[in-house]
Formats: sequence, structure tokens, C-alpha cells
Amino acid sequence: MQNSLKLKNSFIFAPIKTGYSDGTGMISPSHIHFYEQRSQHLGAMIIEPLYLHRNLREIPTQIGIDHEDKIPRLQELTALLHSHGTKVIAHLNHPGRMVNPKIPENRFISSTAKPCPNGGAIPTSMDQASMKEVHKLFVGAAVRAEKAGFDMLEVQFGHGYLLAQFLSPDVNDRSDEYGGSFENRIRFPLEILSSIKNSISIPIIARISGDEMIPTGFHVDEMIHFAEILQTQGVAAIHVSAGTVCSTPPWYFQHMFIPKGKTWKFAQQIQENIEIPVIYVGRVNSPKDVEELESQYHAQYIAIGRGLVADPLLVGKFLGKETEPIVPCLACMEGCLGGVKSGQGLQCLVNPSVQKTPVIPPEQLIKVSHPKALAIVGGGLAGMEAAIILAQRGHKVEIFEKDRLGGQFQYASLTPHKRSLSALIPSFVQRIKALPITIHMKEITESSELSGYDGVILATGSKPKIPNIPGLTEYQWAEILDPENLPENETVVIIGGGLIGVDIATALIERNNHVIIMKRTENFGGKMEMIAKKMSLQFMQAKKVEFSDHTHIKNIEKRQGKYILHANRDEKELIYENIDRIVISTGLEPYNPLEKILPATSSIYVIGDAAQIGDAQDAIAAGFDLGMKL
Repeated sequence: MQNSLKLKNSFIFAPIKTGYSDGTGMISPSHIHFYEQRSQHLGAMIIEPLYLHRNLREIPTQIGIDHEDKIPRLQELTALLHSHGTKVIAHLNHPGRMVNPKIPENRFISSTAKPCPNGGAIPTSMDQASMKEVHKLFVGAAVRAEKAGFDMLEVQFGHGYLLAQFLSPDVNDRSDEYGGSFENRIRFPLEILSSIKNSISIPIIARISGDEMIPTGFHVDEMIHFAEILQTQGVAAIHVSAGTVCSTPPWYFQHMFIPKGKTWKFAQQIQENIEIPVIYVGRVNSPKDVEELESQYHAQYIAIGRGLVADPLLVGKFLGKETEPIVPCLACMEGCLGGVKSGQGLQCLVNPSVQKTPVIPPEQLIKVSHPKALAIVGGGLAGMEAAIILAQRGHKVEIFEKDRLGGQFQYASLTPHKRSLSALIPSFVQRIKALPITIHMKEITESSELSGYDGVILATGSKPKIPNIPGLTEYQWAEILDPENLPENETVVIIGGGLIGVDIATALIERNNHVIIMKRTENFGGKMEMIAKKMSLQFMQAKKVEFSDHTHIKNIEKRQGKYILHANRDEKELIYENIDRIVISTGLEPYNPLEKILPATSSIYVIGDAAQIGDAQDAIAAGFDLGMKL
């Protein structure tokens, strides 16, 4: 069974949207770099979802397979990946009602006339004519994929897209032979499969959701039966994920807020009932994950998506063919979802080289001809990233850090649903220790301590902005997240409702604290990643957090060990009494005390929050960019 797909090993790159195209649907140089960087150690690569028609795009910059003119560049890509001994798989998907409504002229059809509850256009319920058109689209794309040199197809039957819209009892409300019973709901998807199979000679993989993760959707018992039927229809393998992009996007994206391993269990249940291989997928980003999948689940094939975005050589490291420390995927979706959605193309919080223009290949990290002695003051994310890139390029680098490496990011993983972020700082430390970088655990206060260096990089980060509120003399900031600082059974006011305020609130309510969170505006969570924001706010609402928007605090007083806050909300006077403690999260401001005391003749570079307040991705990108320039 292990070699039934005839791959050189069991690792497959899962389909990840890159957003690297220019709007024409053509393969671009960025695609070529991106896929080649990751191809060497993989058994196969599933290319990003290929649109079947220009009016069926999920993002404007998607790759297409809708016309013969796409074939030559697709052939260039498949030939390149074949040169590394890697098979190439074309992922074919019709979004149905999940077509992007913001793209002009997109067409919306489905098994139903109901829009997605989370938003989207109202689709047209398909008739026989539109069904025939979908058959033609799939067959045409399949034939072109074989001409372009793809070794296999993967057909999307899950994740809330068109074929799943027929499969799902939550979506399919038809009264004809394509709706109602399980046998009727699978009819159209199986007809599509038959049409594709009869038009090509290459194997077909079926991608399914093992469970839609909604009460009224399909569940693993039906998917076991469906997988058995797919096997009888000649499918070569089943690729098992979970969720629906419409109703359960955290499961669809395998977000850090959901537990790891649920998709593995679905895959195992399906594997126990069929003889063809099952492909396991879902936040596989560490050697421990691979060991567990192989030893406990007996996984025949393992698909990895965002882990390979974060670290292109991840599989080589799993296989012992690459020796550098792993750069961990955090499952945060900050860059890989946010960048594509915003039109900037794929990005990654931990891997700044993943960017649309250009995607920087490893060979550009060339050694410098004249190494410099560089001091980096501050061992946060920006400082550590700069140190690594500069050392890799041959500079002599020393880091000065007064406290501990990691800066304020040390607090990021202390919130209930962000434990996966805890892998980042240890990874940085491991990578630093693998390079000739000297670390001094000391605070720099005098310019003389930085003499003798060819350049000084100031990465001293930021400090909290403290509002000018009469009576505000005692307060805490993000340090309240340290386990030894977290209170229990108290009433806590959080002044400031952005990302940090929301994160602190979610940690506090887990310890049975009553939380009141105040904000001058109404957008709680601010620019927080959209899935994390939605789930955090839902969690807070369920735990009875008091939200007070449009709130201006006039003054604070303390009586008998308790605080009293006097405030205005929409011109209404409010008094909050019996408050046990106050937390401030009203933003940050750059902390850069050294630049003004360093000699004007010095080569000084200010990066990260010390230069401009941003998020973790901004900080790492700033360190990377400087490291590439010096």
C-alpha cells in the first residue's frame, strides 16, 4: 500500500492558495520559486486550487486551468518538479456558492438557492443544464491537467465547496433525485467523478471533509460510507480533512484555536473501512506529529501545507536530510490567510521570504564580501531575526538583551487558545545557538558600551501607552498573563479593547474572574486575525464579559482596597465599583532610549517596534529586511 501512488516517500504538499498570479491565471516566476523551494524532499506536491472558469475564482490572483493557453506554463512547472523526482497533483475545485462575491462577473450556483450563513451571494439552484456545464468544466480541466504533465488529479468533494454542497444535508434542500437521502445527495458528485475518470488515464484522489463539524451537516459515519463507494468507483486515495469554509472556517483552516488531531482521527476511521490509501492532514508541523501519525495512526501518506510555508525544508528535516533547526508553523493564519485575502499574496509570520514580489530563493542568502562587527540591542523578534540573517551571511553578530530573549512575544502564548505560539521563541533560540552569535544578558545604558562596532542595530521594542486618567496610579499590563500573576475570582477592568486587551480577557475568564473591558471605539479586537478575533469575542460573550464601548474614564479612586471608576458612555454617567484590579492595554509606543546618546557618526539602524509599532509579523519582517540589506 505504501507505494500505491508510486511516490518516493509518504510526504505530500497540501494545496495552499498563494495569490501569486497577476490576475491572468497564469503561473508566475513567484510560483516557480515557491514550489521548487519545497519540492526536493517531497513525494508529491498538490498545486494550489486551479479555477475551472474565470468566473469561478475564489481570489483574483488564483491559478487557472480553464483554457489551453495555461498549459505551457503549467508544463514548465510540472517538468521542474519532476526533475526533483517529485510527483505533481492538480487540485480541481468548483466553489459553487463559495465563489468570491467581490470579483466582478463571478457566477454563483449550488445545490440550493440559500446563501452561506456567514455571508456571500445568493446562488442559483442548479438545473440539468447547469449540471451539464459543470461536467464540461471538470472534464475540460482534467484533460488539460493531463496534457500539462500532472501525474494525478485531486478532486475537491469537501470543505463546503460545490460537490460538498450536494453531499451536505445542511445545504442540500432539493426535492429531486439529487436531494434528500444519502444516495441522492452523492449522485451528482459521483456523476462528476465518472465523467472525469472516463476522460483521463491518470489516477484521481478524492479530498473530503471527514466531518463538517456542524450538527446538521454530514458526519464521519456518512463519510466512511462515501469513501467505500469512492473506492468502488476507482479512486486511488482519499485525502481527509474537516470542516466547511462556509460554516466552520477554523476547522477548514486548521486554526490554532481548534484542537490538533481531530482530522487524524477521522482519517483513521475511514482507513479502517477501506483498502485504498488515506492521506492524513491537519497541522502537521513537528517531528512528534509525524512520529505519532506513523506509529499510532499507521498513516500511509501525510500531507503538510502551512508547515512547509513556514519552513520549505521541513520534510527534509523530518527525514534527517537537512540539519538546520525547524522553523515552526504556529497555525496563526496571520500571513497565510490575511495576506492572500488582502490581495498581497501569501505571507508568513515566521518566514518573511514568503512574499509575492519577489519570493526570495535560498541562493540569495549569499555571504558578504566584507563582514562587519554588529551589535544588536534587544533580543525580541526583530533583533533575533536580524541576528540570524546577518550571521548566516557572514557578519559577526552580538546580541545585548537585558531580560530574556523573545521580548513581549513571551506573553503571546499565555492566552487559552494560543498555546501553539509557544514554539516560536525556543525555535529562535535554537537557531541562534546553531550560529556564531554571541549573547550578552545585560542592559546597555552608555554609548561607550557599543564602541568598536561597525554598526549598531536598535531593536529595543516598545512600552505600554499609559492614558492620562486622574487617580490611575496602580495598574498592570500584559505581565498579568504570567501564571504567577493571574488572579482568580476577582473583578478586573481592562482599559483598552484591542488585541492585547482581548487576549488578556480570555486568560482572565479562564480563572473565574469577572471581566469588564472598556474601549473608546466599538471595534473590540482591533486588527486581530479574523478567525482568532471572532472566536475570542464569542468565548468572551459566552463567559459573560461586560463590553463597554464608546467609554471615556473620567477618574479613578480607591476605597478600602477596591477601585471605583467614574466614566461616560455615550454621554451617560457610569460608575464601576468594587473593582479588584485594573489592566491597561491602550496601545504601545516605541521604546528607543539609546539612539539619542549614540555618536552621530555611528551607523545606527532602528527596527521593529523601536522604529514603528507593528505586530509580530512586522517585527520579524523588519529584522529579515535589514539582515538582507547590510
